Amino acid sequence: MGDRWHVEVDRSVCIGSGMCVTTAPGGFTLDSARQSHPTAPETDANERILEAAEGCPVEAITITLAGSGEVVFPPEE
Repeated sequence: MGDRWHVEVDRSVCIGSGMCVTTAPGGFTLDSARQSHPTAPETDANERILEAAEGCPVEAITITLAGSGEVVFPPEE
């Protein structure tokens, strides 16, 4: 069985670029205020979700392992 991820968008940082929606169709939606939301806060590990987080121009997307909370993205410096 693969990893499960918890996906969060910090809406105080999100600028509504829509890059996440384009990169991971079905993984994110924009609300009427153009703020991003994950369509499923907990999901199977998914390369497109990771690509969306990596491509977010303001790094508003955080991915952690469900259960342990270990950070997947952004990498800890």
